[in-house]
Amino acid sequence: MRSSTVVLGSMGVLALALTSCGSEPDRRCVDRGSGTTLPESSCRSSTGGGSYYYGGSSRDGKVSGGSYDKQAVDRGGFGCSGKSGGTGG
Repeated sequence: MRSSTVVLGSMGVLALALTSCGSEPDRRCVDRGSGTTLPESSCRSSTGGGSYYYGGSSRDGKVSGGSYDKQAVDRGGFGCSGKSGGTGG
């Protein structure tokens, strides 16, 4: 019983490490001037006026703690190189 628990636990850690290495940071469509979230279509359209904001969080329709620069918030998992945090603009 104990050895099967160790094997299953190890498999979970391995799966987490593999998926976190390739994961993308969260992104939201945001108005750069006000920091308010916009519909996704505003970022897909060249005339929509939105920019993608990576990482951070959103509260009451305003973003904070992330960056408009995706590389500034790329995630790294176990054995992955990456940066986290940062505020760009």
